[in-house]
Amino acid sequence: MTVLAPAATLAEVVRQVREQVHVVSEPNGGITAMTGDPTGRTVLATLPPLYPEWLGDRSFNELHGTRFPYVAGEMANGIATTELVVAMGKADMLGFFGAAGLRLPRVEQAIATIRAALGDRTNWGVNLIHAPQHPGWEQGMVDLLIRERVRAVSTSAFMDLTPSVVQLAASGLHRDRDGRVVRPRHVFAKVSRPEVAEKFLSPPPQAILAALCAQGRLTTAEAEVAAHVPVTEDLTVEADSGGHTDNRPLVSLLPRMLALAARVPDPAGYGRRVRIGVAGGLGTPHSVAAAFAAGAAYVVTGSVNQTCVEAGVSAAAKELLAQADIADVMMAPASDMFELGVKVQVLRRGTMFGTRANLLYRLYQDFESLESIPDPERNKLERTVFRASIADIWAQTRQYWLDRDAAEVLRAEAEPKHRMALTFRWYLGKSSWWAIEGENSRLADYQLWCGPAVGAFNDWVAGSFLADPARRDVVQVARNLLEGAAVLTRAHQLRTYGVPVPSTAFEFVPRPLA
Repeated sequence: MTVLAPAATLAEVVRQVREQVHVVSEPNGGITAMTGDPTGRTVLATLPPLYPEWLGDRSFNELHGTRFPYVAGEMANGIATTELVVAMGKADMLGFFGAAGLRLPRVEQAIATIRAALGDRTNWGVNLIHAPQHPGWEQGMVDLLIRERVRAVSTSAFMDLTPSVVQLAASGLHRDRDGRVVRPRHVFAKVSRPEVAEKFLSPPPQAILAALCAQGRLTTAEAEVAAHVPVTEDLTVEADSGGHTDNRPLVSLLPRMLALAARVPDPAGYGRRVRIGVAGGLGTPHSVAAAFAAGAAYVVTGSVNQTCVEAGVSAAAKELLAQADIADVMMAPASDMFELGVKVQVLRRGTMFGTRANLLYRLYQDFESLESIPDPERNKLERTVFRASIADIWAQTRQYWLDRDAAEVLRAEAEPKHRMALTFRWYLGKSSWWAIEGENSRLADYQLWCGPAVGAFNDWVAGSFLADPARRDVVQVARNLLEGAAVLTRAHQLRTYGVPVPSTAFEFVPRPLA
């Protein structure tokens, strides 16, 4: 049956992305689009069916065992739960468990849980965050990931190549009988700076490889292969995201990274090109479609998944996130890199965390010890931030570090400035766990990593079945973002052929998708 598309029905034709569409001339000289048999019409162009599966680089799906070029990114402290990763895996997408901030036995248990649920599937992974102040934890994570043969690892917050991340990428590298390079483990390097991207898009420095061989952490054969291939072949460009971010705009950052990837040489026997994915700011079909249209091989969502039922934060935290608008975010000091001045993007609306955390960092900059803070400021901290005496907070902090790394306590007792930093980090660390555990008395102190994408997402789903956080599951969010991106891509295609596509065709209302 022929379906012509005057203005009233053109938007519906656009939404039929799985149908072949013909661009045809009208008797009055205009141009329109139609599905079905174009017999009797002058066909100007024919567009084949368009599927969400095809929006990215198909080599991504082939290599990682997915149907869709879509990743649910890691969220620290286990907020990206095993349930989330398993749900994504069963839906033929990829998810990363949020291992940052967790003890190694907890991560090992999570790996076992995921593997038991997904069996032989390979479309899942674990996060490795750079921990410059705790290199023992970082190395322990690398040893665990190698020992457990975790196939996909998303690395984040790295500002340079460290021996541990090089070991992670190079361990197990070898060539098959035909001389082709085989990677038993795939590192997804999440970066936001071109100078860091270049390091991951290049072979590791010989000095690091030689040191790893001397320490017995790599074999000579592994190092030889690693010297000829890039550290990663999946580089995730992180734009204006929740949590750790440089607040870089995607439209400026992505072209630069694509140009860097295009210059990566294809070593003899390697035979694969580097893929560039996108993370940060992806909360609507429009942003996802834009990322793919600009050249992204895959997309990674993050903070929007915190509002889903599988996310490891409390119902109260999800309600706060569900009320956020685009501008309801701010920057605050990061707990893991407090002394370095690194900041994270967090929710501002409904919580005082950002304001209080910035106060702590200002005091850290202005004074050399807890004792040198003027009494009015100390009283304010004890009354509104700590809700306890500074002495009590230090006692709790001291015990925490005695149980984990006594060297931190020895340093703090010798360096008053470091003791102040650890005390202030007590609040920064606790605030995230209060949000996870739903500590009602600390609702105003919840630390929720959040970028503008959350506000855009809330506006998009308003009035739909996804408006209620209780009905938001990570797979439905993913499928609707991808389906909507396909519709918008079709609308753009038709418009470039001269079809007068109405603005309503660029809208996609979420709906339950099988």
